[in-house]
Parts: sequence; C-alpha cells; structure tokens
Amino acid sequence: MTPSPSMASRFGLSERMFAGPGSKRLVAAVEDGLDSVERALAEELHSTDALVDATSRYLYEAGGKRVRPMLTMLSAQLGEGAVPAVVDAATALELTHLGSLYHDDVMDGADRRRGVASAHQVWGNNIAILTGDLLFSRASQIMARLGERAMALQADTFERLVLGQMHETVGAQPGDDPIAFYIQVLADKTGSLIAASAQAGAIFSGADERYHEPLRMFGEKVGVAFQLLDDVIDLAADPAETGKVPGTDLRAGVPTMPYLLLAATDDAEARALTGRIDDGVARIGEGEDPAILDAPLAALRDHEATARTRELALSWTREATEALKPLPRGGVREALTRFAESLVDRSS
Repeated sequence: MTPSPSMASRFGLSERMFAGPGSKRLVAAVEDGLDSVERALAEELHSTDALVDATSRYLYEAGGKRVRPMLTMLSAQLGEGAVPAVVDAATALELTHLGSLYHDDVMDGADRRRGVASAHQVWGNNIAILTGDLLFSRASQIMARLGERAMALQADTFERLVLGQMHETVGAQPGDDPIAFYIQVLADKTGSLIAASAQAGAIFSGADERYHEPLRMFGEKVGVAFQLLDDVIDLAADPAETGKVPGTDLRAGVPTMPYLLLAATDDAEARALTGRIDDGVARIGEGEDPAILDAPLAALRDHEATARTRELALSWTREATEALKPLPRGGVREALTRFAESLVDRSS
C-alpha cells in the first residue's frame, strides 16, 4: 500500500517510505495528524495586526514539506498517536523551523526562499528578524502549555540552533579540526531540530521512554546526512534540477564538506585547486563576477573529495538507521528507515 496522492503531493513524502504491510492505517494516522498541524499553524500565524499577519504567514504560505511534523506524527504512532499534546509540539517545532528561515536568509543574504523573494527582500532585514523572533516566541508559548519537559526540549533545541549558527558565522578557530567542527555545526543547526521533532512524538504520545533516545539519535544523524548530501547537490551541474546556481555556498565564501576534504588532501593537484577556489572567493568578495568560479567548482564536483562527501553522508545515514534498532519492528520503524534511505536518492 502506498500513501495517498494528497500526502505525496502536499508533504513531499516518498511513496516507498510507506510501502510496508499495514501502511494504509499508518498513512491515514500520519496524514490526519499533519492536517491538525496545518490547522494549528494557520491559527497561530494569524494576527489582527496587518503587518504581523502578512510577514508571519509569508514563508508558511510559500510552501514547505513539513518534514519535521511528519517525523513527529510517525514517532507518535509508537504511543497514543496524534493526541493534542503531540499536535502542539509538532506545531511549535515547525514554527521554530520557520522562524529560523527568516533569520538564516538575513544572515546568508539569500534572495529567495521556497520559490519566492526572501522576507528581508520584501520588508527589509529588521522586519524579517523581528518576524523570526515573533515565531520563536509563539513556539515557546505553545510549549509552555505542555509543561516543563516541553519547555526544556524547546530551550535546548533553540540553544543548539543558535550555537550552530554562531559557530558557522565565526568559523573554525586555530586548533579546531575543520571537518569535526563542520560536522558539529550541521548537528546543531539542522540535526537538533529534526532530532527534537522525532523525539517529541514519542514523548508527548506517552510512548515507552526506551524509544526517546534512539529517536533523538536518529533525527540528529539524519540531519547531518541531509546537509552533507546538500553539499554534494550544491555542486550539481544542472540548476534546473537543484533550484540554484552550482556552488552557491562556496561562491558566498561558506565552506562545505567537499571543499574541506579537498583542503585536507595533501597532494599538488588538491592544493592547486584549493588555491584557485580561495582566490576566486576572495575576488568575488571584492565585486568580481561569481562566474569566475565556474571552472574550479566544476573541477571540485568531479574530484574525489565530493565522492568522499557522499560516502560520509551514507555513513551517517547508516548510523541513523542503526539507531532505530531498539524500536519495535513494524510500520513506524520501517517508514523511518525508508525516510533516511530516501535522502540518499536526492544525490543519486
């Protein structure tokens, strides 16, 4: 049994993710939970203040796959399902994710998000930042209704999001291993929120506490794998498939794993290519055409460092699925496993 067309189209879920025995009931339960989250998001993002209403709803209405609420609804099936506390937690964590997008786009100077102009392009940096702050506050208000454990989960996750962004901004310091530093940034910036989402469903549905930590580990490792694969996709040759110019991050001076592995390779070819990329980034920073990096980034795409990045992502994916072993066999565990495996298909 495969998921209904509405789930596949609205939430971007892979059909193979829900291909196991008994998946019809699981799909229906997850979809019902996601519908409840959508209604809650629409209500929480509505404001009688016209400006706040417009800015808060802007990126929400632009779309999004709701991957985090989907993971929450899946893990909730290990307990009592999409009870009100689970819906509240999923809503709060999705609002946290949404708020982080407003901030990320300002810090990265991104022009577009979810196919539309980024919020700071429409209203300016200050309003975009304040909108993100507002969404974070609403998420905290929702979690406060669920009690101390929910507030601790929200606070710990938010702290890691901020630390990840801060460390990415300042970069690795003398004495830091650049690769280990980068992995920690990914774990904080992306893995922590996915981990909280996977764990929240089990926590607030009353699922066995033995499942909480495995789900947290799964989510964090999946988040790291996702971002490592994004680094590979960032170098893809066809913008029509990736939705952005190849090497967008590197052109902006943001190191990615292929570059870090290249820089750590001690041979003449790697050193020369690293130098060409560094020189191009510096010249772009001085105002030259970003196209000057086209050839060096094409060379990096074909270099062993990019293949090694994909292998590293596969390793994190395998670790994520290994973390699920304490969960009972059945539809939830199978769907989470397929979810992790579907990430690999993004760069195939």
